[in-house]
Amino acid sequence: TEYTPTTTDPPTTTTMPRTIAIGDVHGCADEFEELLTKLEMKPDDRVIQVGDLVNRGPDSHRVIQLAREYQVESIIGNHELRLLTARKKNMPSLLNQYDQVTLGELTKDDWNYLEAMPKFLYDAQIDTVIVHGGFLPNKPWQIQGSDLITNIQVIDKKGKAAKRSDAPDAAPWVDSWGGSPFVVYGHTPRPRVFERKGSIGIDTGCVYGGHLTAYIIEDKSLIQVRAHKAYAHSKHLPDPIQISIRSSTV
Repeated sequence: TEYTPTTTDPPTTTTMPRTIAIGDVHGCADEFEELLTKLEMKPDDRVIQVGDLVNRGPDSHRVIQLAREYQVESIIGNHELRLLTARKKNMPSLLNQYDQVTLGELTKDDWNYLEAMPKFLYDAQIDTVIVHGGFLPNKPWQIQGSDLITNIQVIDKKGKAAKRSDAPDAAPWVDSWGGSPFVVYGHTPRPRVFERKGSIGIDTGCVYGGHLTAYIIEDKSLIQVRAHKAYAHSKHLPDPIQISIRSSTV
């Protein structure tokens, strides 16, 4: 016999697992916790932070604690890479003032978390890669080195990866990116999310008084929390940051 639902049956709902990317946190523990709570995560959701979890903000140790508590996977950023390199090679000269502050906060468990960070995460089903800085478009992205992919912001006149402070007139690397795979990245803080055909930049300058942004890959939606204050200052961003949520022109 055919089953006929009755009014007492609970409604049937299907919630698809989400892949959620979170932008640069930079030690902003209160905002990170607020965003993680706001996401209302389900057990099958996958949360990936794009790197630069630590430094500059008020509490890098607590940020890593939250990442572990919420089972957040974090990509290595240039700030983590510098800390790990200095520690591995016993080269404190590589570190600056805010690195030293972070060093005083980190526990053994924190270091273990940092050391487990991958260079990038690729999901073939959705043809999407999550990386900290980005890639050079004219070389296979899979084999590009950690220093390059954590630091690239623009491509200089010689076709090399550069920071925008070193090549202020150079175009962002994403302007030359073809779009397969689609790239979700951080590292380059902007007042608003930066969209191109084949990429999206989600570092919206939380530590500089902007927002901490989560990007839901499956439906391309954004969830943000506003920084409680500006913990640091950037010459590339207005101070304070006044934003709309998305942009493709900055």
